[in-house]
This record gives sequence, C-alpha cells and structure tokens, in this order.
Amino acid sequence: MKIAVIGTGYVGLVTGVSLSEIGHDVVCIDVNKEKIKKMRQGISPIYEPGLSEMMMKNSAAKRLSFTNDHRTGMQQADVIYIAVGTPEDPDGSADLSFVDEASKNIAECIDHNVIVVTKSTVPVGTNHRIKEIINSRLMGRFTVEVVSNPEFLKEGSAIYDSFHGDRIVIGAENEHAFGVIEQINQPFNIPIFKTDIKSAEMIKYASNAFLATKISFINEISNICELVGANIESVSVGMGLDQRIGSQFLKAGIGYGGSCFPKDTKALIQIAGNVEYEFELLKGVVNVNKMQQGILIRKLKECVSDISGKKIAVLGLSFKPNTDDLRESASILITEELIKQGALVMAYDPIAMENAKSILNPLVCYASSIEEAVENSEAALIITDWDEIKNVDLTVFAKMKNPLVIDGRNCFSINEMAKNKVEYRSIGRPFTPQLVEAAPI
Repeated sequence: MKIAVIGTGYVGLVTGVSLSEIGHDVVCIDVNKEKIKKMRQGISPIYEPGLSEMMMKNSAAKRLSFTNDHRTGMQQADVIYIAVGTPEDPDGSADLSFVDEASKNIAECIDHNVIVVTKSTVPVGTNHRIKEIINSRLMGRFTVEVVSNPEFLKEGSAIYDSFHGDRIVIGAENEHAFGVIEQINQPFNIPIFKTDIKSAEMIKYASNAFLATKISFINEISNICELVGANIESVSVGMGLDQRIGSQFLKAGIGYGGSCFPKDTKALIQIAGNVEYEFELLKGVVNVNKMQQGILIRKLKECVSDISGKKIAVLGLSFKPNTDDLRESASILITEELIKQGALVMAYDPIAMENAKSILNPLVCYASSIEEAVENSEAALIITDWDEIKNVDLTVFAKMKNPLVIDGRNCFSINEMAKNKVEYRSIGRPFTPQLVEAAPI
C-alpha cells in the first residue's frame, strides 16, 4: 500500500520506517529541508537503536523515501498518517497548531479519496476536528475518512516495540476504514483492538497516565521505605509477584521524563478540566514526580553541606538509557540547582552530550569518560542507568576525593559499594551493607 507520513519526529520516523519494513511504499514528509537531506543519506535525526540501519535498508529497496514537498508526498498515497508534534501549551493542554496545519495541507494537496490516520497524541475530539478542517476545504470533491491509531512506543526500544507491541488500537467510524488500517498493520502480527474514535484517543492518554501513576506511587513508597528502614527493591519484588499489580514500572528512582509522560499527564488533567472534572489523583502524580526529581540534591546536601566551588560529577543526562532525549530529564533540574549553589559540574553521558550542550546551563562542563568525570570530584550523582554506568568497574570511584555516590537509579549493590569503600546513597534502600539484597525487578 502507498503511504505518506507527515512529520519525521520520533513517532513519524519510526512509524514510516517500520511500515516500509513490512513492505509498504512509504514517503516521509517534513518541512525541514536539512533534515530531509540527512535522512536521504541514511542519517537519522534521533538516536534510536536499529533505526538508521532500517532506514538505509528500506531506502535502498526503494520502499522508503523523504521529501519536503507535501503535494509530491501525498500524490499517490492511499493512506496519510499525521505524526506531527503536539507540544505542551502554558496551561498544560496540547498545542494542536501542527495538527491543524497538516490537516490543511492534506486538503490542499490530495487529488483522490484517502484515509487519514492520526498517530500524534491528541485530545479527545481532535480526529473529528481534523475531518472538519479537511472537509471544509475539499467542498465535497473527495471522500476523506479519519482514523485514530495511537502509538505506544518507548524511546530506546521503539523499533522493537513496533514489531513486538501488546496491541494496535484502531478507532474508526466504519468497517471500510477499519479494514484498510487492519490490512496495513496485519504483517506486524500484533493483536488489533478496534473501537470508536474518541475511545481510541482516550486509550493513549489513560495508558500513559496509569504508567506515570505507577512510577510516582513506587517513588512515594521508596521515600517511606527510607524513613522506616525497609528496602524498596524487596518491596517492589514482593508487590510485582501479584499478577494484578505486575512488576513493570515499579522501579524506584528520580521520576519520569521524556516526551510523553510529562506532557500527556498534564494534557489529561486539562482534558478533564475542560469538562469540569478535577483529576485530583493525576495532579498528585505530577506533583510527586516534580518533587522526586530534586531528591538527589537533598541527599547530596545531607552529605556535603557546602558544595560551592566543589566538583560534582553527573553521570547520565538523558531521561532514560538508549536515547539522546533530554526532554523533562531530571538532569536539567539537577545541574541547574548544582550550578546555582556554586558547584563545578562535570557531566558525562554516552550519547546525549551533544543535545545537552544546547539545553543545559552553559556552565556545565563535559567529560569524555566516567573516569574523567569522577576524578577529584566531591560526589558523583547518577541520573541515567546506562549499561556503561551500571557495569563500570567500581574501583573508578577511588579517583574521587572522598568517594561519595548518590544514585538516582539504584544501579549498584549496596554490599559491593561498601566493599569498595564508597559512601553510597540510593533510592529507598539502606546505605549500610545488608546480609541479603533483593534481586532487582
């Protein structure tokens, strides 16, 4: 099937490449000419394991192409995907200006009947708005059907998720639209759930809000564990064995970040507010996450009362491993606060440092390795649980002035850190050696 994808951000590019991999003829459209030029050379604008290789493979097979000309991209498309950004407005609601623009472009460029599929995360009712925008400009010249098909990709494993997802949600108004989008997705061999458009729109927000709630909940439990002397890892394992709860998203840390959870939780609060419903639970989830991001600073101050003029190593900058995305990462708040208190910040991340240089305070310095970052430092703060950080030789911390590691991701064994004479503070766990340590979930 011939498919056009409008937008080559995270969702659009992964969607377009994955659809080409299962045999469809895909054209990805973006207004950024420099971006298009690089993608034609096989250079991905985002870091995502396996994405560049799949881009080059399908471009070589003539199943995947890139253009900044909307009319050319949509000329022969049977189906057009909208995968543009929906950034956060100041009030927390989703900014739909890019979605509206894409809808207008579709109306201006198509010369035949098409199905429009919305991949962008949009508030309930947006797909009907898209249809109205397009039809008001087409004046009945062609038939356009609109389908909601939300994405459930995790940054860092998006290619894997595309082919091993739990479900594909399709929201449509008639059997013809259902049938076409079901046919497109059939080669993924993932269970398909069909529903109405508004329910499909809500499924995306509700799913992300629930996962964010699990994260904030376990972080609150971890804070209580520290106060009462329990171990959050034992608690998480014990909870996760209950099939009604499950073990995923029960890893205590310094909160969630990225492009989805922060934006979608706030947007859902705003959606509820628009119909005069106060979503108190979700407001609490957002507030807990905001407070949790600052917990490493509080732990550092307990150990080092004055950090002014002292070198502090920050290990990991992206909001999670296997991505270069710093959106809503705790590293932003933490490095800013360290600099505000006069610290000399030396940061290291395996992938995200180039992005960080345009986002973090310009006073942040960057190291070429973990060893360089921690050498002669007063403390090391772990923000992201990259494998490189989790697997580092613990003797590296001997290069510090007085080895102090404050770990926001519980990367290390309490006992092993004690054996290496490192003062070690983590999340929801004792900082003294234990006879038994729970297996991580």
